[in-house]
Amino acid sequence: SGGSGGGSAGPAMAQAEEPLPTAMPHCPLPAKICDVVRSERPRSCCGMAMAGFRTAKYQLPEWHRRNAGVYYKAFTASEESERGRTESKHLMKHAAASAQRAQECSKATLGQRLQDIHFWRVELQKEIMELDAETNLLAAQKLRLERTFDATEVPYAVVVDNLECRERRQPPDLVIDEVERQLLKEAELIRNIRDLLKRTIIQATTQIRSNRIQKENCELDWSDKVETYHIDDKCVSYCTDSTNVQFHPSSVKFEENASTPKSWAQFSHDNISSAEQEKLASVQLRSLINNIIHDVSEDLRMQRATVNEAFDNHCRELEDAKFRLEKHLERILKDIGDEEANIVSLKKAIREKEAHLKVAQTRLFDRSFRPNIELCRDEPQFRLVSEVEELTVLLEALKRKLMESEQNLKNLEETRMKLEKEIAVKANSIFIDRQKCMAYRVKYPVDLEVASYK
Repeated sequence: SGGSGGGSAGPAMAQAEEPLPTAMPHCPLPAKICDVVRSERPRSCCGMAMAGFRTAKYQLPEWHRRNAGVYYKAFTASEESERGRTESKHLMKHAAASAQRAQECSKATLGQRLQDIHFWRVELQKEIMELDAETNLLAAQKLRLERTFDATEVPYAVVVDNLECRERRQPPDLVIDEVERQLLKEAELIRNIRDLLKRTIIQATTQIRSNRIQKENCELDWSDKVETYHIDDKCVSYCTDSTNVQFHPSSVKFEENASTPKSWAQFSHDNISSAEQEKLASVQLRSLINNIIHDVSEDLRMQRATVNEAFDNHCRELEDAKFRLEKHLERILKDIGDEEANIVSLKKAIREKEAHLKVAQTRLFDRSFRPNIELCRDEPQFRLVSEVEELTVLLEALKRKLMESEQNLKNLEETRMKLEKEIAVKANSIFIDRQKCMAYRVKYPVDLEVASYK
């Protein structure tokens, strides 16, 4: 009972004497080392064996100090636990707020990024549509060039045919006249026009290829923007309740080939700028094509009018020359008729004078047979001799005039032949220029500019 009483009084005294936890120094209690001296004597059941147990027990102050240390450790552990819980709550609250704030900031950043992507996507799509429309317009202009080039084949064939036809003119009309010079000028003009159109077609083809290449670059950029927009839009929709999120530790890094926002924006800006440059070049080329088609059409129209006017003037000159030649031929034919009648009259006069000369010479011949003294140089004799001499002179004059008339008739015949030949040459030249050349020039296109739309 004494043991139990001592045990009950012990805790009461310990509680009255226990210091406050805050006043206790924060240091571990020293361990009590008790050495028990074992007896070398043999164990027995007698009372002498209890001495060893008494020496191994703690003292009462040591027991109180040990309990105080246990209490302090429990209090400290509880305090640390409470402080840890408080810190954990603050940390969790801070982590939740930080995570929410970081997620909202990331979402806002992604939203801004979506706006940037949408802006460049819209700009690229607009540029693609405008460049495609411009390319189609340029292709239509290129088709006009090709039609204009094809339309120049007929004028060139007409000019070549005119030159070949005029080579069949007969001398002396086979000359390099104004029509010939204008036809050669027209042929040279058409060759230059065809060369210019061919070079412009090549230039338009090159520009169309450049437009399509740049359009393809913009389309690739636009396609990447669309794909990126879908990816970032999906990223914006992610939240903590999403079922398709998981850990990807390997994604927390920057790729070596990743672009910067500046280079990313500059890339699309450069694509749009290049597309604008190609579009501007295409617009300028379309304007140039319009001017070229208009200018070559106007040049060819003016040259065609010049050639037609030269043909009209030359045909009028040929017709006037032919008319004059025909008038001269009429006069020559009349002169030939008159000359032939004159020759007939001269021959008749010569025959008549020869008859008179025969009569006179016969009279003289017969009177030469008068006998003797009757052969007298009387007045009849002198008159007959004078008559013969006069008739002889007249006959010689008539014969000379007959020879002159016959020579004149020959000259007139030669002139008639020359005039008829010249008239035939002029008629042939008129036929070639008017019936062959000018009639064939009706097939000439009215206007190359109009032909380019057909």
